[in-house]
Amino acid sequence: MNDTDPIAAFDGWMDEALAHLTDSSSQVFAAIQGGLEGFYGAILWLLGLAPSYVVALAIGLLGWRLVGWRFGALAAAALAVCELMNLWPETIGTLALVIAATLLALAIAIPAGILSGYVPALDRLATPVLDLLQTLPPYIYLLPGIALLGYGPATALVSTLVVAVPPAFRLAALGMRMAPVEYIELGMATGMTRWQMFAKIRLPFALPSIMAGINQSLMMAFGMVVIAGIVGSGGLGQTIYDAIRKLDIAKSIDAAIAIVILTMILDRLSQSAGRSGSRRRKA
Repeated sequence: MNDTDPIAAFDGWMDEALAHLTDSSSQVFAAIQGGLEGFYGAILWLLGLAPSYVVALAIGLLGWRLVGWRFGALAAAALAVCELMNLWPETIGTLALVIAATLLALAIAIPAGILSGYVPALDRLATPVLDLLQTLPPYIYLLPGIALLGYGPATALVSTLVVAVPPAFRLAALGMRMAPVEYIELGMATGMTRWQMFAKIRLPFALPSIMAGINQSLMMAFGMVVIAGIVGSGGLGQTIYDAIRKLDIAKSIDAAIAIVILTMILDRLSQSAGRSGSRRRKA
């Protein structure tokens, strides 16, 4: 190989930079790993406090309240199926991982998206970055995570967070730009402050778009946690990965069914929550 090859030189520089970063900042990354795993562990502990039938009943009641009694009954029955397949701990682990990653992603994406909706220059700067994040294969986010945070839930959280940020960011920014001009002009004419304009005009009009972003982030997170099973994330993703390695087809199908159940339940609940918020705004 030619030593002057620019691609080889770039690859060597990247390897050296990553190795130097790992060695020089090991304590920082260890603290980040501990914080992420502690956050995930706290959510997992909370979800594991109640027996499976209590969780299934609670989600069924929530589904009845937000969607309808048929959906609530089906959701509770579907979660009972996860218990019957002896996958309840894995199901709760996946749910905890999705909730933790989505909360972290939304904590970044929604404020940044709102700011981007106000500042066109920031939106122009963020667009190519978000395009890059959504275009790269999801597997690629696992590699730096493994190098810096090791195997385990921390790497799974970070990789899932990266995938879940772009849709919430984009839709929050879009929502901020959706307020009708006549309402903005009316607010200015009545002497509203910037905060009042945000709270009483821009945010109510942006809420449906923000809720759609939350729904999309949840769906992206579910897709990534299955891939993150490769790095020992636990939950159903790791169950599927282990089953594939052992050629245990039945177990992988059971885990896939459990993931479909969780995805459909959270998808319908988040969509219905968004529609309920929109109806309250219009009332």
